[in-house]
Amino acid sequence: MPPHRPTQTPRPVASPGPTPPPPQQRERRATTLRQRLAELRGPAVPPRPLDARALAALAANPGCRRRALLDGAGVDKAALAAALGSPAPYGQSQFAFVRGNAFEARVKADGGTELMRLLHEHLGGAGEAPHGIAVPDLTAAGPEGRAARTALALREATEAGGWALLDHPMLALEVAGSPAYLEPDAVAVHPDGTWTVVEIKSFPMVDGSADAAKVGAAARQSAVYVLALERIAERTEGAEVGHRVLLVCPKDFSNLPTASVVDVRKQRAVTRRQLTRLTRIEDIAAALPPGAGFDPERPRQQLEAAVESVGAAYAPECLAACELAFHCRAKARAAGAVEALGRSVRGELGGLTTVGEVLAAAAGKEGDPADPTVAALRRAAALRAEALAGGPACR
Repeated sequence: MPPHRPTQTPRPVASPGPTPPPPQQRERRATTLRQRLAELRGPAVPPRPLDARALAALAANPGCRRRALLDGAGVDKAALAAALGSPAPYGQSQFAFVRGNAFEARVKADGGTELMRLLHEHLGGAGEAPHGIAVPDLTAAGPEGRAARTALALREATEAGGWALLDHPMLALEVAGSPAYLEPDAVAVHPDGTWTVVEIKSFPMVDGSADAAKVGAAARQSAVYVLALERIAERTEGAEVGHRVLLVCPKDFSNLPTASVVDVRKQRAVTRRQLTRLTRIEDIAAALPPGAGFDPERPRQQLEAAVESVGAAYAPECLAACELAFHCRAKARAAGAVEALGRSVRGELGGLTTVGEVLAAAAGKEGDPADPTVAALRRAAALRAEALAGGPACR
């Protein structure tokens, strides 16, 4: 008899993981999503294109599902807000627009000599000052043509190995299955192949620093441009997109330009996550009630029901960045939501989500006395009552 050999247990085969859908299926899904979004904004309503400001605002409030869906669908939020009875005076004033254009023209005069001097001073390293700066012609028909011409100019400038300045290039970034066309103020190409975004703003830089909120908004906007440039750099040999952008502003209260460097790596990461979330807006759209839509021509009652069916994350900062902010603020106040008081206040109040709950906890009617938030509210209420009564200061 042959010797007995122990039976070997077969090793488990590692699972290859989920197989990505074939290109045809992805195309069908994208087509279905575009059709669904067209139904939401109205069959006769053209989509409102996304720009860098809108994408930056999304990154500043990533928890707002309402804005994610409306922007992804290309809904005209200004028209929607007017139809809801809460129009918002949102946008840049004509005076600020003219002043900004005049300052930008001064910065870019003489082929961008002053702009490139500022760039070399802050980001040029130990190399020679820029000379022989190439300023390619980016003229083309339509945004698609301009985006293709910009990509070609970036590749040619990188291969040439010199300094180049692209004035108002056109960049394309896919958002929710559709291309969004973005137009930064300028992009500079360094001799080593680095691409730097240049953002020109008309708010002043006093004693070397500017308003933190405005700088933050500029950084988020620049991060969108960095993401778009990275798509082109992936297909360009020797190219690298710098994560430090050049912010050019008027110096003090003059019209002379000065500059500072802003690192946008954090803003880029946040924006990238938010754009990934936007590509899944079909999940948000699928949760809408049947028949919901955002066509401004619909009856106001139907519009309000559709808008309220999508969760919002209102904060006072929305008043400077979203056309629906006045509507969302009115709803937040009517519900007594503490979000209407600001994100910092909301964070301090923990599990107390309404103003009524906060007042009840401060009055000792509700809440766990062992909760530090409740204890702090009651302490503050006691101090206030004592101050109003004119009693001795609480020790």
